[in-house]
Amino acid sequence: MHTKTGLVLEGGGMRGVYTAGVLDFFLENKIEFPYVIGVSAGACNAASYISKQWGRNKRVNIGFIRDPKYISLRNYFRKGELFGMDYVFDIIPNQIVPFDYDEFNRSETEFVIGTTDCHTGEPVYFSRKEYKEELLMPIRASSSLPFAAPIVSFQGYELLDGGMSDPIPVRKAEEDGCSRNVIILTQHEGYMKKPSRLNFMIRRKYAAYPGVVRTLEERWRHYNRTVEYIDQLQKENKAFVIRPTQPLEVGRIERNPRKLTKLYDLGWQNAADIFNELTDWLGEEKVAKPLK
Repeated sequence: MHTKTGLVLEGGGMRGVYTAGVLDFFLENKIEFPYVIGVSAGACNAASYISKQWGRNKRVNIGFIRDPKYISLRNYFRKGELFGMDYVFDIIPNQIVPFDYDEFNRSETEFVIGTTDCHTGEPVYFSRKEYKEELLMPIRASSSLPFAAPIVSFQGYELLDGGMSDPIPVRKAEEDGCSRNVIILTQHEGYMKKPSRLNFMIRRKYAAYPGVVRTLEERWRHYNRTVEYIDQLQKENKAFVIRPTQPLEVGRIERNPRKLTKLYDLGWQNAADIFNELTDWLGEEKVAKPLK
Protein backbone atom coordinates (compact mmCIF):
# COMPACT_ATOMS: atom_id res chain seq x y z
CA MET A 1 0.00 0.00 0.00
CA HIS A 2 1.26 3.47 -0.91
CA THR A 3 0.57 6.38 1.39
CA LYS A 4 -1.39 8.83 -0.69
CA THR A 5 -4.09 11.49 -0.51
CA GLY A 6 -7.56 10.51 -1.69
CA LEU A 7 -10.67 12.41 -2.71
CA VAL A 8 -13.92 11.21 -1.12
CA LEU A 9 -17.28 12.34 -2.52
CA GLU A 10 -20.64 12.13 -0.77
CA GLY A 11 -23.83 11.63 -2.78
CA GLY A 12 -27.08 13.45 -2.12
CA GLY A 13 -29.09 13.47 -5.34
CA MET A 14 -29.35 16.97 -6.81
CA ARG A 15 -27.38 18.34 -3.86
CA GLY A 16 -24.44 16.90 -5.76
CA VAL A 17 -24.49 20.05 -7.89
CA TYR A 18 -22.52 21.57 -5.00
CA THR A 19 -19.78 19.01 -5.58
CA ALA A 20 -19.83 19.80 -9.31
CA GLY A 21 -18.92 23.40 -8.48
CA VAL A 22 -16.06 22.35 -6.22
CA LEU A 23 -14.67 19.93 -8.80
CA ASP A 24 -14.80 22.49 -11.60
CA PHE A 25 -12.72 24.79 -9.41
CA PHE A 26 -10.28 21.91 -8.90
CA LEU A 27 -10.03 21.41 -12.67
CA GLU A 28 -9.37 25.12 -13.21
CA ASN A 29 -6.54 25.01 -10.71
CA LYS A 30 -5.11 21.61 -11.72
CA ILE A 31 -5.83 19.94 -8.39
CA GLU A 32 -5.77 16.20 -9.01
CA PHE A 33 -5.68 13.09 -6.84
CA PRO A 34 -4.27 9.60 -7.30
CA TYR A 35 -7.43 8.06 -5.84
CA VAL A 36 -11.08 9.11 -6.03
CA ILE A 37 -14.05 7.33 -4.47
CA GLY A 38 -17.68 8.39 -4.71
CA VAL A 39 -21.23 7.19 -4.26
CA SER A 40 -24.40 8.17 -6.11
CA ALA A 41 -24.16 11.79 -7.33
CA GLY A 42 -20.60 11.87 -6.05
CA ALA A 43 -19.66 9.05 -8.42
CA CYS A 44 -21.40 10.80 -11.33
CA ASN A 45 -19.48 14.01 -10.69
CA ALA A 46 -16.19 12.19 -10.23
CA ALA A 47 -16.30 10.59 -13.68
CA SER A 48 -16.41 13.93 -15.51
CA TYR A 49 -13.79 15.34 -13.15
CA ILE A 50 -11.39 12.52 -13.97
CA SER A 51 -12.10 12.90 -17.71
CA LYS A 52 -11.28 16.62 -17.25
CA GLN A 53 -14.57 17.81 -18.75
CA TRP A 54 -14.96 21.18 -17.07
CA GLY A 55 -18.62 22.26 -16.89
CA ARG A 56 -20.04 18.92 -18.02
CA ASN A 57 -21.65 18.11 -14.68
CA LYS A 58 -23.29 21.52 -14.57
CA ARG A 59 -24.53 21.21 -18.14
CA VAL A 60 -26.09 17.81 -17.51
CA ASN A 61 -27.49 18.25 -14.00
CA ILE A 62 -28.86 21.75 -14.47
CA GLY A 63 -29.26 22.01 -18.24
CA PHE A 64 -31.53 18.96 -18.47
CA ILE A 65 -33.46 19.46 -15.24
CA ARG A 66 -36.63 20.61 -17.04
CA ASP A 67 -36.46 17.75 -19.55
CA PRO A 68 -39.15 15.18 -18.60
CA LYS A 69 -36.98 12.44 -20.04
CA TYR A 70 -34.35 13.34 -17.43
CA ILE A 71 -36.62 13.55 -14.37
CA SER A 72 -40.41 13.49 -14.13
CA LEU A 73 -43.40 11.76 -12.61
CA ARG A 74 -44.13 10.51 -16.11
CA ASN A 75 -40.97 8.43 -15.92
CA TYR A 76 -42.07 7.07 -12.57
CA PHE A 77 -45.54 6.06 -13.67
CA ARG A 78 -44.28 4.50 -16.90
CA LYS A 79 -41.15 2.74 -15.71
CA GLY A 80 -41.05 2.99 -11.93
CA GLU A 81 -38.09 5.37 -12.06
CA LEU A 82 -38.11 9.08 -11.29
CA PHE A 83 -34.98 9.72 -13.34
CA GLY A 84 -34.95 8.33 -16.85
CA MET A 85 -32.06 5.98 -16.20
CA ASP A 86 -31.48 4.94 -19.83
CA TYR A 87 -31.59 8.59 -20.85
CA VAL A 88 -29.21 9.70 -18.09
CA PHE A 89 -26.72 6.83 -18.34
CA ASP A 90 -26.83 6.05 -22.05
CA ILE A 91 -28.39 8.67 -24.33
CA ILE A 92 -26.87 11.75 -22.67
CA PRO A 93 -23.27 10.49 -22.19
CA ASN A 94 -23.10 8.63 -25.48
CA GLN A 95 -25.02 10.97 -27.79
CA ILE A 96 -25.97 14.40 -26.43
CA VAL A 97 -23.20 15.51 -24.04
CA PRO A 98 -20.50 12.97 -24.87
CA PHE A 99 -18.42 11.57 -22.05
CA ASP A 100 -14.71 11.52 -22.91
CA TYR A 101 -13.92 7.84 -22.44
CA ASP A 102 -10.48 8.26 -24.01
CA GLU A 103 -9.39 10.90 -21.51
CA PHE A 104 -10.87 8.90 -18.64
CA ASN A 105 -8.97 5.79 -19.72
CA ARG A 106 -5.72 7.74 -20.10
CA SER A 107 -5.95 8.93 -16.52
CA GLU A 108 -3.99 6.91 -13.96
CA THR A 109 -6.29 8.00 -11.16
CA GLU A 110 -7.92 5.06 -9.44
CA PHE A 111 -11.69 5.57 -9.36
CA VAL A 112 -13.76 3.47 -6.97
CA ILE A 113 -17.57 3.44 -7.11
CA GLY A 114 -19.63 2.44 -4.08
CA THR A 115 -22.92 0.54 -4.43
CA THR A 116 -25.20 -1.44 -2.11
CA ASP A 117 -25.87 -5.19 -2.37
CA CYS A 118 -29.65 -5.58 -2.11
CA HIS A 119 -29.42 -9.06 -0.55
CA THR A 120 -26.91 -8.33 2.18
CA GLY A 121 -27.36 -4.59 2.56
CA GLU A 122 -23.58 -4.28 2.58
CA PRO A 123 -21.47 -1.99 0.36
CA VAL A 124 -19.95 -3.38 -2.83
CA TYR A 125 -17.13 -1.36 -4.40
CA PHE A 126 -16.01 -1.45 -8.01
CA SER A 127 -12.55 -0.28 -9.07
CA ARG A 128 -11.12 0.14 -12.57
CA LYS A 129 -9.92 -3.46 -12.78
CA GLU A 130 -13.44 -4.65 -11.99
CA TYR A 131 -15.66 -2.48 -14.18
CA LYS A 132 -13.07 -2.09 -16.99
CA GLU A 133 -15.01 -0.81 -20.04
CA GLU A 134 -18.37 -0.83 -18.22
CA LEU A 135 -17.88 2.35 -16.21
CA LEU A 136 -21.44 3.63 -16.52
CA MET A 137 -23.11 0.50 -15.13
CA PRO A 138 -21.74 0.71 -11.57
CA ILE A 139 -22.30 4.49 -11.61
CA ARG A 140 -25.90 3.81 -12.62
CA ALA A 141 -26.25 1.27 -9.81
CA SER A 142 -24.69 3.67 -7.31
CA SER A 143 -27.17 6.36 -8.39
CA SER A 144 -30.29 4.16 -8.23
CA LEU A 145 -32.08 5.71 -5.28
CA PRO A 146 -34.50 3.46 -3.38
CA PHE A 147 -38.14 4.03 -4.41
CA ALA A 148 -36.99 6.26 -7.28
CA ALA A 149 -35.15 3.72 -9.47
CA PRO A 150 -35.19 -0.01 -10.21
CA ILE A 151 -32.59 -2.43 -8.94
CA VAL A 152 -29.56 -2.79 -11.24
CA SER A 153 -28.04 -6.19 -12.04
CA PHE A 154 -24.27 -6.06 -12.55
CA GLN A 155 -21.59 -8.74 -12.32
CA GLY A 156 -23.87 -11.13 -10.45
CA TYR A 157 -25.08 -8.56 -7.92
CA GLU A 158 -28.43 -6.83 -7.49
CA LEU A 159 -27.53 -3.27 -6.58
CA LEU A 160 -28.95 0.06 -5.43
CA ASP A 161 -27.73 3.46 -4.24
CA GLY A 162 -24.23 3.38 -2.79
CA GLY A 163 -25.17 6.07 -0.30
CA MET A 164 -27.47 3.65 1.52
CA SER A 165 -24.70 1.48 2.96
CA ASP A 166 -21.68 3.81 2.84
CA PRO A 167 -22.79 7.43 2.40
CA ILE A 168 -19.30 8.95 2.81
CA PRO A 169 -16.81 6.18 1.96
CA VAL A 170 -13.78 7.54 3.80
CA ARG A 171 -13.02 4.26 5.57
CA LYS A 172 -12.80 2.47 2.23
CA ALA A 173 -10.36 5.12 1.03
CA GLU A 174 -8.25 4.50 4.12
CA GLU A 175 -8.37 0.73 3.54
CA ASP A 176 -7.11 1.36 0.01
CA GLY A 177 -4.05 3.20 1.30
CA CYS A 178 -5.15 6.83 1.57
CA SER A 179 -3.86 8.02 4.92
CA ARG A 180 -5.12 11.56 4.20
CA ASN A 181 -8.32 12.50 2.39
CA VAL A 182 -10.03 15.56 0.99
CA ILE A 183 -13.74 14.99 1.65
CA ILE A 184 -16.51 16.89 -0.15
CA LEU A 185 -19.81 16.80 1.73
CA THR A 186 -23.21 17.97 0.51
CA GLN A 187 -24.62 19.04 3.87
CA HIS A 188 -23.62 21.96 6.06
CA GLU A 189 -21.59 21.67 9.26
CA GLY A 190 -23.65 20.35 12.15
CA TYR A 191 -26.12 18.46 9.96
CA MET A 192 -27.23 15.13 11.41
CA LYS A 193 -29.62 12.72 9.74
CA LYS A 194 -32.86 11.78 11.50
CA PRO A 195 -34.59 8.39 11.53
CA SER A 196 -36.75 7.71 8.50
CA ARG A 197 -40.51 8.07 8.77
CA LEU A 198 -40.98 5.67 5.86
CA ASN A 199 -40.06 2.39 7.57
CA PHE A 200 -43.47 0.85 6.84
CA MET A 201 -43.15 1.71 3.16
CA ILE A 202 -39.56 0.43 3.12
CA ARG A 203 -40.63 -2.96 4.54
CA ARG A 204 -43.47 -3.19 2.06
CA LYS A 205 -41.51 -2.13 -1.03
CA TYR A 206 -38.43 -4.25 -0.31
CA ALA A 207 -39.97 -7.22 1.49
CA ALA A 208 -37.92 -9.58 -0.68
CA TYR A 209 -34.69 -7.76 0.24
CA PRO A 210 -34.21 -7.76 4.02
CA GLY A 211 -30.72 -6.36 3.52
CA VAL A 212 -32.18 -3.22 1.94
CA VAL A 213 -34.74 -2.88 4.73
CA ARG A 214 -32.15 -3.22 7.47
CA THR A 215 -29.71 -0.81 5.80
CA LEU A 216 -32.32 1.87 5.15
CA GLU A 217 -33.70 1.67 8.68
CA GLU A 218 -30.20 2.04 10.16
CA ARG A 219 -28.93 4.51 7.61
CA TRP A 220 -29.34 7.55 9.84
CA ARG A 221 -27.16 6.02 12.58
CA HIS A 222 -24.46 5.00 10.12
CA TYR A 223 -24.44 8.45 8.51
CA ASN A 224 -24.15 10.28 11.81
CA ARG A 225 -21.37 7.97 13.06
CA THR A 226 -19.48 8.59 9.82
CA VAL A 227 -19.77 12.37 10.21
CA GLU A 228 -18.46 12.08 13.77
CA TYR A 229 -15.55 9.98 12.50
CA ILE A 230 -14.75 12.61 9.86
CA ASP A 231 -14.81 15.32 12.53
CA GLN A 232 -12.20 13.31 14.47
CA LEU A 233 -10.06 12.90 11.35
CA GLN A 234 -10.13 16.67 10.88
CA LYS A 235 -8.85 17.17 14.43
CA GLU A 236 -6.01 14.74 13.66
CA ASN A 237 -5.23 16.61 10.42
CA LYS A 238 -5.98 13.46 8.41
CA ALA A 239 -8.91 14.98 6.54
CA PHE A 240 -9.61 18.26 4.80
CA VAL A 241 -13.38 18.79 4.56
CA ILE A 242 -15.21 21.01 2.08
CA ARG A 243 -18.93 21.42 2.78
CA PRO A 244 -21.65 24.01 2.12
CA THR A 245 -21.13 27.05 4.31
CA GLN A 246 -24.88 27.47 4.74
CA PRO A 247 -27.94 25.21 5.00
CA LEU A 248 -29.17 24.16 1.58
CA GLU A 249 -32.42 25.13 -0.13
CA VAL A 250 -32.01 22.19 -2.48
CA GLY A 251 -33.46 18.73 -1.91
CA ARG A 252 -32.46 15.36 -3.37
CA ILE A 253 -34.82 15.77 -6.35
CA GLU A 254 -34.76 19.56 -6.75
CA ARG A 255 -35.93 20.78 -10.19
CA ASN A 256 -35.50 24.53 -9.84
CA PRO A 257 -32.60 25.58 -12.12
CA ARG A 258 -32.12 28.88 -10.27
CA LYS A 259 -31.60 27.10 -6.94
CA LEU A 260 -29.33 24.53 -8.55
CA THR A 261 -27.20 27.19 -10.22
CA LYS A 262 -26.90 29.02 -6.91
CA LEU A 263 -25.74 25.78 -5.28
CA TYR A 264 -23.17 25.12 -8.02
CA ASP A 265 -21.85 28.67 -7.56
CA LEU A 266 -21.66 28.10 -3.80
CA GLY A 267 -19.52 25.01 -4.35
CA TRP A 268 -17.16 26.89 -6.65
CA GLN A 269 -16.91 29.84 -4.25
CA ASN A 270 -16.39 27.68 -1.16
CA ALA A 271 -13.53 25.93 -2.96
CA ALA A 272 -12.03 29.27 -3.98
CA ASP A 273 -12.27 30.59 -0.43
CA ILE A 274 -10.27 27.70 1.02
CA PHE A 275 -7.86 27.32 -1.90
CA ASN A 276 -4.77 28.61 -0.09
CA GLU A 277 -5.57 26.58 3.01
CA LEU A 278 -6.11 23.46 0.88
CA THR A 279 -2.87 23.86 -1.06
CA ASP A 280 -0.97 24.32 2.21
CA TRP A 281 -2.58 21.13 3.54
CA LEU A 282 -1.78 19.21 0.37
CA GLY A 283 1.78 20.52 0.32
CA GLU A 284 3.72 19.06 -2.57
CA GLU A 285 0.68 17.05 -3.60
CA LYS A 286 -1.11 20.13 -4.95
CA VAL A 287 -0.97 18.62 -8.41
CA ALA A 288 -0.98 15.04 -7.25
CA LYS A 289 0.58 12.57 -9.65
CA PRO A 290 -1.02 9.12 -9.42
CA LEU A 291 1.20 6.71 -7.51
CA LYS A 292 1.78 3.32 -9.09
